[in-house]
Amino acid sequence: MWVLSITQITSWGVLYYAFAVLLQPMADDTHWSPVFLTAGFSTGLVVSGLCGIVVGRRLDARGPRTIMTGGSVVGVVAVVLVATSSSRPMFMVAWVLAGVAMSAVLYPPAFAALTRWGGRRRLGALTALTLVAGFASTVFAPLAAWLESSMGWRSTYLVLAVVLAVVTIPLHWWGLNQPWQGVAHRDAADVGTARSITRTAPFFVLAVAMTIGAFVVYGTIINLVPMLVEQGLTTRQAAIALAVGGAGQVAGRLGYSRLDRWWSPAVRAAIILGLAAASTVFLAVSASTFLLALCGTAIAGVARGLLTLIQATAVTDRWGIEHFGRLSGLLGAPVMLSTALAPFGGALLAAVSGGFQNAFLLLAATCAAAAVLALRTRVAPAQEVRN
Repeated sequence: MWVLSITQITSWGVLYYAFAVLLQPMADDTHWSPVFLTAGFSTGLVVSGLCGIVVGRRLDARGPRTIMTGGSVVGVVAVVLVATSSSRPMFMVAWVLAGVAMSAVLYPPAFAALTRWGGRRRLGALTALTLVAGFASTVFAPLAAWLESSMGWRSTYLVLAVVLAVVTIPLHWWGLNQPWQGVAHRDAADVGTARSITRTAPFFVLAVAMTIGAFVVYGTIINLVPMLVEQGLTTRQAAIALAVGGAGQVAGRLGYSRLDRWWSPAVRAAIILGLAAASTVFLAVSASTFLLALCGTAIAGVARGLLTLIQATAVTDRWGIEHFGRLSGLLGAPVMLSTALAPFGGALLAAVSGGFQNAFLLLAATCAAAAVLALRTRVAPAQEVRN
């Protein structure tokens, strides 16, 4: 668990969160639009989702050691290519490689490893991992901003590539050497029953609400620094605000058990999506003040941390674990695509709406609609499962 916690912080920080801080310096230096830059980043996330299908099957058969070590190596190469990109095609190729790396080093393979090795303690291990990894932005957003201010974005990415190599490659290789009994991937659930669940209104509405929520949450986090800079904050202040959001994310996950006891799955989802909408509005209208921006990003971080656990438990809370593999795969597909397109979509929305502030307001309204939809995801009491 501790090996994966360290590598998750580093991998998320270098491959994901650093981009949010370095986006504006990249645009200023290369004269490439933020829309194009985020399109490259989103392409990497799409590739990550697609490659994740293959990675999952190979991980079942071979274990995480070689897959995650190989992913770290590819990640280092990708970050170096991002840092040295001199043309648009080269930049896009770099993020395609980064997507391949992300599919092999981020949450899904780590979750699979802890689930297999954790046994009865797997839930505690998974919770601990997400709590620790939630500090990725807290650590790497200020670090990236500090490095960029002293050496520029290209050198910053080169330094981060070294950090990724030194930390994750040896830990993945020597720290994930536990015995692994390969199994063939096979979903033994009753396909007919699972198909009938996917055709119900609660499942369809849940997929829509979670997809919208993912788009808003990840569209705002990647575009947060440009939005704050647009409102008058410095890049360093914006990076600190992004880091505070990471701490809020951890706090949200710590408090999830209380929500689980107090409210039903549908109400929990509505509350969390509503909180995400409210924090997005708050950021849009008060971001010109540093202190208020910190408050807004902290609240947004809480919502983001809670939403991660809502997505992870959405199927089991409503329909149990019998058809978990099939249902979670069907539910996760549009959410993955939405997450991947969100950074580009947020930047595009800012371009067509007249600025990031307007984009955040539109995203908040969309998320509020998703919160209302979430109330319609309640299933019959006899079917609903409480964990």
